Amino acid sequence: MPAITKLKLYLLRGMYLFISLGLVITIWPEILYPNLRLANQDSVIQSLLGALALIAAIGIRYPLKMLPVLFFELLWKLIWVLGFALPTYKNTGLDTYAKETFFACLIGIVLVPFTIPWRYVQSQYIKSKTK
Repeated sequence: MPAITKLKLYLLRGMYLFISLGLVITIWPEILYPNLRLANQDSVIQSLLGALALIAAIGIRYPLKMLPVLFFELLWKLIWVLGFALPTYKNTGLDTYAKETFFACLIGIVLVPFTIPWRYVQSQYIKSKTK
């Protein structure tokens, strides 16, 4: 198993904290004190992101065990940007909400791969034999 430097562990913990804190600040107030309590697509998104905030917080304590959280974070942002934001931008342009979301997703797409210990991922997730 490749050695993980303390710097890389701190970068991972910082990314989990960044994700968790960002979602706690932006999502949890609407979960706790909604304008209207509706069961619609917005409440589904808020619930999913609220759960992601809590799971990312666990990553601060267990940064390597929680790497799938970072994979999820990277993949959903890539899928949204490539599958929805860019085609919409090409056709009709992005509204204010989509522009803000696009910017937030780009930050994750740039920062998350920088913090992932790719040699560790290769040894533990790709080359590892199933037990």
